[in-house]
Amino acid sequence: MLALLIALIAVALAFDFLNGRNDAANSIATIVSTRVLSPRYAVAWAAFFNFIAFLVFGLHVANTIGRGIVSPDAINDQVIFGALMGAICWQIVTGYLGIPSSSSHALIGALVGSGVAHAGFHTIVWSGLGKTALAIVLSPMTGLIIALVLVLIVSWSFRGTPAGRVDGLFRRVQFISASLYSLGHGGNDAQKTMGIIAALLYAHGQLSGGFHVPLWVVISCNGAMALGTLLGGWRIVRTMGTRITRLSPVQGVCAETAGSITLFLATGLGVPVSTTHTITGAIVGVGAARRASAVRWNVAQEIVLAWIITMPAAALVGAGFYALANLVS
Repeated sequence: MLALLIALIAVALAFDFLNGRNDAANSIATIVSTRVLSPRYAVAWAAFFNFIAFLVFGLHVANTIGRGIVSPDAINDQVIFGALMGAICWQIVTGYLGIPSSSSHALIGALVGSGVAHAGFHTIVWSGLGKTALAIVLSPMTGLIIALVLVLIVSWSFRGTPAGRVDGLFRRVQFISASLYSLGHGGNDAQKTMGIIAALLYAHGQLSGGFHVPLWVVISCNGAMALGTLLGGWRIVRTMGTRITRLSPVQGVCAETAGSITLFLATGLGVPVSTTHTITGAIVGVGAARRASAVRWNVAQEIVLAWIITMPAAALVGAGFYALANLVS
């Protein structure tokens, strides 16, 4: 049983690694597309702030994932295996195709599918799942609105200032905004895997004193995500950084700041949001603030379609892997 537990934890950390690899685009797309940092230095910058995020945020999101989506009493090894493999497969497919889908919602969808296959629909914690589903709409909209407002404020504040001076100033400021976004990314996304591992430990009776997330789990998950970010996901970086809209340093700062605010709020409230959805909404917001035609709406529509199908598709794959695990166990 111990060997199985270790193997499942290793699979969970592999998911976290892939999450960091795919979602590297969320953290660095804007700072790379504005040419403030080269991709090599940008991923190292993002990875560092991904890792130290556990020093800043609490573990509200981890608790939501661990016991707020599927009842902890319904979780066993096969359920966790189905959830992780369903999410990993979806990440691999979307990463290969360069589609910035949500690793977070892939994990949640696969967990729901695997849990329902095991114990039926009554195992779903509808309040937690509903909150997460609502965030699919609210997080990109919040990012879009805040980014749009920030662009307008900055444009008004720096009216009459030479464009070269503004560009130079915001190239320096973007180091701060990119850091904050990477911090928010690590704070929200790494906690999802923490919740999965904590639920697994709880199911194996390895947690004393009730459900909680051990420190070694926190450090391991942030480390795995940071390592994945170091390797990057360059097809998705191109989609996020150039195909939706062309960005200036001013727009990059506004998009990253809007995304950071959204992620910090969601993480504080314990809502597992998608960093992909959030930064996409913010990028669309800064593009639309310039002019509506600056946004390649056909690309944005493709991304939205990926969002819609992610949770149900991952749920089906998760249920399939649960069934497979049952056959061989």
